Amino acid sequence: MKKLFTVAAAAALCFAVSVTAQAKTLKLAYDADPVSLDPHEQLSGGTLQFSHMVFDPLVRWTKDLGFEARLAESWERVDEKTMRFNLRKGVKFHSGNEMTALDVVWTFDRLKKSPDFKGLFAPFEAMRVVDPHTVDLVTAEPYPLVLHQATYIFPMDSKFYTGFDANGKSKAAIVKHGDAFASTNASGTGPFVVESREQGVKVVFKRFADYWDTKSPGNVSEIIMTPIKEGPTRVAALLSGDVDFIAPVPPADMDRIEKNADTNLVTMGGTRIITFQMNQNRVEHLKDVRVRQAIIHAINNEGIVKKIMKGFATAAGQQGPKGYAGYKENLVPRYDLDKAKALMKEAGLENGFSITMMAPNNRYVNDAKIAEAVASMLSKINIKVDLKTMPKAQYWPEFDKRSADLMMIGWHSDTEDSANFSEFLTMTPNAETGYGQYNSGNYSNAKVDELVLKSQSMTDPEARAKVLQEVEQILYDDAAFVPLHWQNLAWAARKGVDIEPIVNVMNFPYLGDLIIK
Repeated sequence: MKKLFTVAAAAALCFAVSVTAQAKTLKLAYDADPVSLDPHEQLSGGTLQFSHMVFDPLVRWTKDLGFEARLAESWERVDEKTMRFNLRKGVKFHSGNEMTALDVVWTFDRLKKSPDFKGLFAPFEAMRVVDPHTVDLVTAEPYPLVLHQATYIFPMDSKFYTGFDANGKSKAAIVKHGDAFASTNASGTGPFVVESREQGVKVVFKRFADYWDTKSPGNVSEIIMTPIKEGPTRVAALLSGDVDFIAPVPPADMDRIEKNADTNLVTMGGTRIITFQMNQNRVEHLKDVRVRQAIIHAINNEGIVKKIMKGFATAAGQQGPKGYAGYKENLVPRYDLDKAKALMKEAGLENGFSITMMAPNNRYVNDAKIAEAVASMLSKINIKVDLKTMPKAQYWPEFDKRSADLMMIGWHSDTEDSANFSEFLTMTPNAETGYGQYNSGNYSNAKVDELVLKSQSMTDPEARAKVLQEVEQILYDDAAFVPLHWQNLAWAARKGVDIEPIVNVMNFPYLGDLIIK
């Protein structure tokens, strides 16, 4: 018995030495760093990228848009309204606390209170503890997207977030763009622990020694994330060897990366729609459908794709891209300057009017250049635009305050489904339900609301697709928003940093599985 123990100990020691020898540091440059350490503060791509590093979901998407077991090792349908998740045992939070069903239910209840996430989870009635490692997720009606939503449940350490901080504030509080405990402290189950953070300068992550996924092939022991706002500067940092992995890659620089012997480029078609929303509460003219249609007809989004995006995007006429349930072939881009001018004349606004516009300058590919182009195009129908662009850390608070008449917003469907676009971007804003949370145009159409809610309980895919297509048609006819394009995706890394297996169409790189050779 003693001999077996000695052999086992020696084997463990050899394994530890091997892992240490293979451990690597990744120098990562994104266009911006996380705005908060709270996974429930903002429903955004940056937050979700961060969540997959420091937390873990119940299930996660695979590259082919299937589902992979994570903190839930299995699941089963109990009845038409109940999905049961069997949780992994022995999973540790970064604090050392063990994860149980109580943490998962606590997280779900907190999600339902988040201004950004409550709309996403509106179809759900409750999550209930069955036993220490089993939970039931219950919907109000039969719902077709339960597993889709489960990819957004990242269990938090309820003990860590219980109590009061040094200022006497609840550690569990969700404070948008504020200085709450959860905004600056994190305890998840994910592959990396936040070691240090200087907002806008650098975030350092260390591999979590007690990470549950011992089968993960990843060998990254440290990540140094540096935000580099300007695309050409990010590319220069990669080509010079100052960083190992960058995203996004500006379309204009892709050839340089592909031709460089020391770097690899990975691209794929994207599903994130880039739009402008027209605030009808701020500008009386925007309540006139003819004016909204004139704005859409004045904007040459195919020209933007060709000249600014260098072809690395798909011009859009609707919310959901081809392949999504609500997509309609006939809802195409409609640039027609003569028609735009005629519509303005018909509306009695041939001489135009003035509006304000805001856009980020480091959130979407070429976002500031796109905004400048749109402003220039609108001048041709005598709409004078006062444009302001700013880093996303400053932009999102302004967006939440609806600080401009036209505001840029990009959206990737959180459920890889058409309905999600409407739930957040075009349904009537409702603080209680969370619907329309990112509808800065304050667009409201009772029929759209009715159809989107109807789709949530439809389990017949064909019938549901027809309902969602009707939604897209109404939005198109009503000129509810300005569709620009679906943004393609591109990442680049130095040779030896094998990013292809860990990137995906959701743009949540699974850095815990990254292998550096």
